[in-house]
Amino acid sequence: MFKYSFDALVYHGESIGASVQRLSKFGYDAIELVGEPALYDTKEVRQVVSDHSMAVSSICSIYNAERDLAHPDPAKRKKAVEYVKRIADMSAEVGAPVMIVAPAANMRIKELSAASDEWKWAVEGIREGGEYAASLNVNLCIEAWNRYETYMLNRLDQCVAMMKDVDLTNVGIMGDTFHMNIEETNNADAIRASGSALIHIHLADSNRAAPGIGHTDFRPVLQALKDIDYQGYLTFEILPAAADPFGVMQKGGGKEFFDEYTQQSIAFIKEIEKSL
Repeated sequence: MFKYSFDALVYHGESIGASVQRLSKFGYDAIELVGEPALYDTKEVRQVVSDHSMAVSSICSIYNAERDLAHPDPAKRKKAVEYVKRIADMSAEVGAPVMIVAPAANMRIKELSAASDEWKWAVEGIREGGEYAASLNVNLCIEAWNRYETYMLNRLDQCVAMMKDVDLTNVGIMGDTFHMNIEETNNADAIRASGSALIHIHLADSNRAAPGIGHTDFRPVLQALKDIDYQGYLTFEILPAAADPFGVMQKGGGKEFFDEYTQQSIAFIKEIEKSL
C-alpha cells in the first residue's frame, strides 16, 4: 500500500495544528512542511503529528533569487548552500527523511553564465549540502520543474544525470506530475526509467488541482510506481491555476483546496490504487 502525504504549502497561512487535524481526518499518513524554518516550532510540529499518529514525510524547500545554487555570484551560491543545510537541520528536527532540492532559483528561465558552469556549481552545492544532510540521516531529492519555471532541469532523466554527478548515496530525484505533464513524453515511462533513483513524488492534476479535476490519467502513474517498488510517500502539491497562486489565497480564493480538494485527492488516488 502507498503512504499518503499533503504539502502544507497548499494551506497558505494556516497553523500546523489545523493542517494536521484536517489531514488526519481524511486518512493521510503524513504532512510535507514548507521549507521556511521560521514558520515552525519544531518541537510543536513533533508533538502535533505524534498526537494524530502521523509523521512529517518531507520538506518542500523554497528556492528563490536569494537561494540559487547555480548563480554566478559565489556569495549567492554560499547563501544557497547555507539554506540547504538549514533545511537539513529542520528535517532532522521534525523527523522528515527527505528534503527537496532544486539547482537554480524558481522562475529563472535562462542562464546568467555558461550553462556548463552553472551545472557544475549546482552539483557542487548539492554535494556540499548532501554531505551535511547525510550526517543527519536526511536524504535530498532533486526536483525538475517545467520550462516556464526553470531552464536547468525539466525532465526526470536530467535529474538522474545531475544525481549521478553529485554521486552521494543519500541523494535521489523526485517527480511532480504537474511538471511532468508538460515536459515528459510519457509519465509512466519516465518513472520506470528512473527506477530506484526516484525517492519522492508530488501528485497534481494537469491543471494543478486535485487529481480527478483535470485530464491526467493517474492509473499508469500508480502502476509505474508499483512496478519500481516505490517506497516513498505520494504527496499532493496542488495549487490554484494562477500565475500567483498564493496571491489568490491571500485574497480569499482557493477555498476548495482545503477540505474539498484534500479529501478528493486521497479518495481519488486510493480508488485507483485498489484497482491495480
